[in-house]
Amino acid sequence: MTERPILVGLTGSIGMGKSTTARMFADLGFPVWDADAAVARLYTHGGDAVVPLQELVPAAIIDGAVSKAELKKAIAASPDLLLKIETIVHPLVKQDRRDFAAAHQGAEIIVFDVPLLFETGAHKKVDHVVVVSTSPEKQRNRVLSRGTMDEPTLNMILRKQTPDAEKKALADTVIDTATLDGARAQVHDLVESLRDEYA
Repeated sequence: MTERPILVGLTGSIGMGKSTTARMFADLGFPVWDADAAVARLYTHGGDAVVPLQELVPAAIIDGAVSKAELKKAIAASPDLLLKIETIVHPLVKQDRRDFAAAHQGAEIIVFDVPLLFETGAHKKVDHVVVVSTSPEKQRNRVLSRGTMDEPTLNMILRKQTPDAEKKALADTVIDTATLDGARAQVHDLVESLRDEYA
């Protein structure tokens, strides 16, 4: 094995099964860093993003925490605000990721679950990029069956995300999540191939 953990970047478009696949790595005992959870920590009461965002968007702070709903309203009213928010939040997220990696230096593999892996350039910071994918029909069915999103909203999100075909072209490994058992087998195979590659 290498002297440091193998860093795996895990990504995929909405409804592709990224969170489920991340749990499969966690079930094998590998530490998984979740970008969305990191943002939630930064936005919660006492989180590192609260004070700087309060100075930028006072209305977005409710009961000492950042309200994502209020942030969205503020961005809708002033689109140039998004870049300013990202300038505050992205470095904090990167630091959270670095701290997580430093705390798990004894691990064999560390998985970074990052929805915007390519968009933020985080794919350049890992050893192996995994993209989860399934058919467009299954993707739509999964998202719409959750009951938390309508079709126009889904279409808007898909337009903003890097297309699935582009992500797959940039991947070192593509995991097909059409079935749970199939995805789990692919995760096992990947772990074994990484062990061989970095032995």
